[in-house]
Amino acid sequence: MDLLSNNTIFIFFVFVVLVTGLFSFVVWVMLKMVTWGKSMSKGAYLFLAFFPLISIIPIPPPTYENVQKAKQEQRKRKEDSGDPLDDDEDELTS
Repeated sequence: MDLLSNNTIFIFFVFVVLVTGLFSFVVWVMLKMVTWGKSMSKGAYLFLAFFPLISIIPIPPPTYENVQKAKQEQRKRKEDSGDPLDDDEDELTS
């Protein structure tokens, strides 16, 4: 029962405490920013100026296109090897 050893349980609880603390800190900072922005009109403008910086984080391309390309390549490989296509695959791609 290595899973229930004291070391594993301790590490799990440390991880839970860190994640909970980080989440609580982020919520606290956001609430402080909102209250600061409401108390000062200049603060509100500054808050709204920095808010769009979230969009700097790149958004990954849709995986749907990658899945479709993989399906097409798989069909081409099956056709080249001479194996007949399954009816299930044809219905899924339609």
